[in-house]
Amino acid sequence: MRSFKSFLAVLAAMVACVVLAHPAAAKIAAQGTEESAAIRMVIERQLAAFQRDDGAEAFSYAAPAIQRRFQTPEIFMEMVRKGYAPVYRPQEIEFRDLRVRGNTIQQEVLFVGPDGEPVLALYSMQQQPDGRWRIAGVILLKAPDASV
Repeated sequence: MRSFKSFLAVLAAMVACVVLAHPAAAKIAAQGTEESAAIRMVIERQLAAFQRDDGAEAFSYAAPAIQRRFQTPEIFMEMVRKGYAPVYRPQEIEFRDLRVRGNTIQQEVLFVGPDGEPVLALYSMQQQPDGRWRIAGVILLKAPDASV
């Protein structure tokens, strides 16, 4: 158990430190609505796949680096179940700001987890060469407020 928690801590630190190159950053700033809707749709589809326990579909929305790291939908889903309960089984979800921070695109999502505790998820998004958006990492933070 301790090694899994250490693994999650290292993974969160790596995601927090990685700055992904997004040539679409300027495009999002300029055309916010269309790109924002595409990003939100990817996150919503992954959340719906979690609700159905459809690991293959949920895994398909992960960026290539995440897919390489976890290798299979089963390993990915186990990590989500153990380390991301508010995302895996939320009571409530509220999409908040889409932010461009340097070359990183982040979608903020407020979750109320199965334990009733609010958490803020920062989704790092990555646009693929074919134009599709994929989730490159998620960091959970204590929510700044409890209102959803």
